[in-house]
Amino acid sequence: MKKDIVLSGIRSTGNLHLGNYFGALRNFVRMQDDYDCNFFIADLHALTTNPDPVQLHASVKQILAEYLAAGIDPEKATIFVQSDVPEIPEMYLLLNMHVGIGELMRTTSFKDKARKALGIGPAAEGDDDEAFEKQIIGASTNKRVNAGLLTYPTLMAVDILIQKATLVPVGKDQEQHLELTRRFARRFNSFYGVDLFPEPQNFNFGAAAVKVPGLDGSGKMGKSEGNCIYLVDEPKALRKKVMKAVTDEGPKEPNQPISEPVANLINLLELTGAADLAAQYRAAYADCTVRYGDLKKDLAEAILGITTPIRDRVNDILADEEYLRRVVRQGAERARERAAATLAEVRQVMGLRGF
Repeated sequence: MKKDIVLSGIRSTGNLHLGNYFGALRNFVRMQDDYDCNFFIADLHALTTNPDPVQLHASVKQILAEYLAAGIDPEKATIFVQSDVPEIPEMYLLLNMHVGIGELMRTTSFKDKARKALGIGPAAEGDDDEAFEKQIIGASTNKRVNAGLLTYPTLMAVDILIQKATLVPVGKDQEQHLELTRRFARRFNSFYGVDLFPEPQNFNFGAAAVKVPGLDGSGKMGKSEGNCIYLVDEPKALRKKVMKAVTDEGPKEPNQPISEPVANLINLLELTGAADLAAQYRAAYADCTVRYGDLKKDLAEAILGITTPIRDRVNDILADEEYLRRVVRQGAERARERAAATLAEVRQVMGLRGF
């Protein structure tokens, strides 16, 4: 029986953290036995932030090792580096001919990242889009918004469409990009009168997208927020991070609502599989007996139970250069086979047939 095609990737911008693990990697491992899985390292996407070339290469290698250490099996799933598939940038060019500048500028992620690049802070309610566009156009060269950032959704769509993936595991922050991918697929199919691209759907085994909280009391765990626990953190460093996590002054009366910072820590404890322990701390908060020092110690040990085996495997894998080269070679060959076939169809449909 033909398996559904799954595709997902993670940008090569540093080590993977617990948010990546609970939000993506854990499900990747679960998917690989029953689906045609394709997991890539998005180094082309990483270029939108102009990373140092040496650091970029090191980050690709590190994330590859962390993919493998987390349990993704290269014999079951296709693991590849985005830039190893040259068909992707060619199709990115071709698909951009059917994408409007306006719809790209209206994406939430572009607005957020452009504001950050320009140093003008987050959007406020009622902000004028036209004024914002003028700020982008008039930006100085040292605070520019690059075109790659604007067309990021097109590249993401190509990642998906070139493999004809039907299932794409994404978090809440990427759902708008996935909807754009479906729109681009429909538009291309309709314009040329073909049924070339399927419309991909989000896929997390029917569960809601996981939001992994950070250690700073609010929001989600993320590299740019500086509130991460990395999969390769050493035990001493990890414990120190958790012990410094934001809490509150403690409950003042029985059964008061749990504050967001404390709820974040308890939710993180639950994500590690310690549901009974998490329930105990919720009850302790409710009767005003909660001890945050104990909560943090238990949380640190629960996290280490997950990260320690991964960290140990990462170190072993990084030491085997030949194995890493073999994995990416094999992955590139598999990914390129399907990508080349799709690109050939796209070129044919668009009239780029040659003579």
